[in-house]
Amino acid sequence: MKGVVYRDAHPVPWLHLTQLQTQVRDYVAVMGLTVAIDEAEGYAFLRSRPDDSDLDGPAVPRLIPRRSLSFHVSLLLALLRKKLAEFDANNSDTRLVLTRQQVIDLLTTFMPTTIGEARLVDQIDTHLHKVVELGFLRRLDDGEASYEVRRIIKAFVDGQWLADLDTRLAEYAAELSGTTAGPQ
Repeated sequence: MKGVVYRDAHPVPWLHLTQLQTQVRDYVAVMGLTVAIDEAEGYAFLRSRPDDSDLDGPAVPRLIPRRSLSFHVSLLLALLRKKLAEFDANNSDTRLVLTRQQVIDLLTTFMPTTIGEARLVDQIDTHLHKVVELGFLRRLDDGEASYEVRRIIKAFVDGQWLADLDTRLAEYAAELSGTTAGPQ
């Protein structure tokens, strides 16, 4: 199992994984991994177990490297997660599809205004490609540049993370406007 297994894109591995969950969990636990399976959303992936420094015995080396994300990639993930939450609240469809222009409009508000529009779009395209590479967006082959927001984003950007980001952005906006958000 390498990468994310999606029910719609990988039907045979998905079937085997769901039928052999217990055996797979036992097998990967020896390597310090856990299997995260969301049957409702239709995806599964491997995750490193939290650091168990309190346990006796040698620590298991980390097999899945951590990746640090740039501010704008993190922000784009948060905006996409928010868009998916709004979509789920207002629609009965299962797929959120955004055009490239919609993604550009989402992120433009948070980009520096001192650069030209062409350079701004290039930078946003770079962030967009990084998010596609990470597997949170899937480019659709429909002639128009459009992307499906993959539901696995819910496993990595949860409600608490979004609430914390909202608080930090409000503090940042208050600081930029010269007002203080805290008690005086």
